Amino acid sequence: MTLLAMSAAVPLALASSPAFASSAPVTSPHAAAVKAKSRIMHPGSTAAHVTTPRVSLGAPVQPSHLKVAHVCAEHAPTGIATCFAMRQTNNVEPARIKPQAITPDATPNGYGPSDLQAAYSLPSATKGSGQTIGIVDAYDDPNAESDLAAYRSQYGLPACTTANGCFTKVGQNGSTSSLPAANTGWAGEISLDLDTVSAVCPNCHIVLVEASSASMANLGASVNTAVSMGAKYVSNSYGGSISSGDASTDSQYYKHSGVFITASTGDSDYGAEYPATSAYVTAVGGTSLTRDSSTSRGWSESVWHTSSTEGGSSGCSTYIAKPAFQSNVTTGCSGRAEADVSMDADPATGVAVYQTYGGSGWSVYGGTSASSPMYAATAALASAAGTTPYGNDLSYSHPGDLNDVTQGNNGTCSPSVLCTAGVGWDGPTGNGTPEGLAMFGAGSTGTVAVTNPGSKSSQVNTPVSLQMAASGGTAPYTWSASGLPTGLSISSSGLITGTPTTAATSSVTVTATDAAGAKGSVTFSWAVTSTTPPPSGCSGNVLKNGGFEQGSTGWTASNDQIIGQWAPYETPRSGSYDAWLDGYGQSHTDTLAQSVTIPAGCKATLTYYLHVDSSEGTYYPYDTFAVTAGSKTVSTASNENQGSGYVKHTVNLSAFAGQTVKLKFTGTEDSSLQTSFVVDDGSVTLS
Repeated sequence: MTLLAMSAAVPLALASSPAFASSAPVTSPHAAAVKAKSRIMHPGSTAAHVTTPRVSLGAPVQPSHLKVAHVCAEHAPTGIATCFAMRQTNNVEPARIKPQAITPDATPNGYGPSDLQAAYSLPSATKGSGQTIGIVDAYDDPNAESDLAAYRSQYGLPACTTANGCFTKVGQNGSTSSLPAANTGWAGEISLDLDTVSAVCPNCHIVLVEASSASMANLGASVNTAVSMGAKYVSNSYGGSISSGDASTDSQYYKHSGVFITASTGDSDYGAEYPATSAYVTAVGGTSLTRDSSTSRGWSESVWHTSSTEGGSSGCSTYIAKPAFQSNVTTGCSGRAEADVSMDADPATGVAVYQTYGGSGWSVYGGTSASSPMYAATAALASAAGTTPYGNDLSYSHPGDLNDVTQGNNGTCSPSVLCTAGVGWDGPTGNGTPEGLAMFGAGSTGTVAVTNPGSKSSQVNTPVSLQMAASGGTAPYTWSASGLPTGLSISSSGLITGTPTTAATSSVTVTATDAAGAKGSVTFSWAVTSTTPPPSGCSGNVLKNGGFEQGSTGWTASNDQIIGQWAPYETPRSGSYDAWLDGYGQSHTDTLAQSVTIPAGCKATLTYYLHVDSSEGTYYPYDTFAVTAGSKTVSTASNENQGSGYVKHTVNLSAFAGQTVKLKFTGTEDSSLQTSFVVDDGSVTLS
């Protein structure tokens, strides 16, 4: 689904907020080169590109019609956080949600308490009493308490006020009177957090701690304040870039034994954020949650992924060590990987929020800013704080008690488990979404808990032996399994043995039954690979002149103004040549192609570096870039991917083994505002 986050659709109060990122066009840094190459820029309003069809109020929004806005800055410098709240700006019922209202802002659209409680099988009416949830955000929402009261009244939830002791709002130092400056962008985040917590755990008390600014230090200090005020569950719907100081920040602000801390993974597709990569928090990713009468659950979920820059984030930290609880799952990371779990975050399947400071009443919100407080409140229903020191290992101990999300991705990456959903753990959705509260306790279907051995791998014709283990219930246990690779079997004592005979990846479910008949189960993947070595000749680079240092040798270009020495306007990544596609600021297409031969039986990986320089905004793909192998598109980018440096892209071309395939880079611009796609240092490596 394409999201158009147009500045024209953002309320004036939001647009004037210092926390909102302007999307106005900027002057190209290579204007001189553009002139030299007859590449003409046409400055003007970005809104001129968008035609908004009329949509009837109360009808589902078609994917091309849905518009959203980030209520905080989309990007922030190191040491500064941005909130991850995203607000629909259509003022109509979101796609895939049953229409409930016809008047914008007058009555709630989006999912409400009964929807979330039904989707995740939550006993919200009977649980949560005596639990306190801390909400940490930046700046002040002066209408926080009154907006919260309106939300809870609308849905018949018990009042949560300062007067009855349920709601407390303080500054980062704990003062109820010394509050930070008000901010309309972060006020939207605050409204989303308070309403989502109320929807899931209406009996919980809430402490809202407002940091003096969006610096990581002030937000971290606010976490400490929330804990000091008795919050055993703390939600953080913000994040920033990972950095070398994360380990120090971790120990100073997020290490609270016995406290269940959650953090949003982010809304920018594949790529790690902090504090979601903290060693002491539960990283909560995002799904798209839809009603689905074809399932016994009545709902289905997939990875939230709207465009190349909007979707639940995932990735690896290079600064936080890999935690022990991730040692039994394949993450592809040497350090801390995110996510651990996930819940609804897609703005198209978003939640109802009431906001008057920076808003005009009812709105529909999404982003992983929704999933973090949603999960913190779910943990509070289960009284999960203190079950283990930090609680972020619980989903790994009880994966069978979650809804495993197996569909969708948030981009392309290597290894693919970091960005593509599948059986068991994956980056975008972690171990899945809650199915009731069993995942916070012991065992899948009773008191028996089966230890997850993690993803397994072995080779054809090589014997294997794996002893399964269980705890809880009444020993002894008897064992059974389904989905084992061909050639393997499990004994009644839980020992898996045999010699696999077929190369394949299987989803294995192992069940332990105790003496009283209670059962526990766990599911994991088992990959069996062939022992056949690759044929000779499967090595080296078969892409000619991938760095363009020999000019056009090996390449077929649509014109002679693509490959050249374009520094200092478009500086090569290495050497003195690069390939510059587009940059004219008018309707134009450039192509660059070369045929490569991939021998039968070989694996092949295309690697190239791309720099995107654009005068367009980052909210809609007006100008596009595509890499095709034959007739198949294998990689894409757009003006949404603009940045200051080169980004490495890798594509698996192994499917073309035994073929000669034409690789083609194509850049396409629309009628105004230039975008330059600069390619360098390409290769096709065989193995």
